[in-house]
Amino acid sequence: MKWGVLVLPLALVVSGCASVTEINETLPTMNVISGKKPHEYAQCLVEQLADSRGALQVEPHKDGVRVIVPAKFSSDPAAVFDIEERSGGSSIKLHERMSNVPVRPKDVQKAANACISG
Repeated sequence: MKWGVLVLPLALVVSGCASVTEINETLPTMNVISGKKPHEYAQCLVEQLADSRGALQVEPHKDGVRVIVPAKFSSDPAAVFDIEERSGGSSIKLHERMSNVPVRPKDVQKAANACISG
């Protein structure tokens, strides 16, 4: 019975789908500056997440690009990167669907950090 109490709320959180707009309304889990141009940073994300996620959507957005990361087991959005051009690089904001769940997959955060420099 104890497992049912723990698993049911987690299943409800994981099974609920969210739109890009809803995800963007959450507080960013990352807000950094990179020396890379928006398209360079987006390409790095695509390469870093190729093995763990489906095809990422890269679309023009404001003065840069928006990268929409699908969930691991569905095409629903799980994370949104807003990457805007700035002098000498880009500013990056990451919004995640399950930002308040401590056991969420960390591949998106790892890719985001790996792509900042280098």
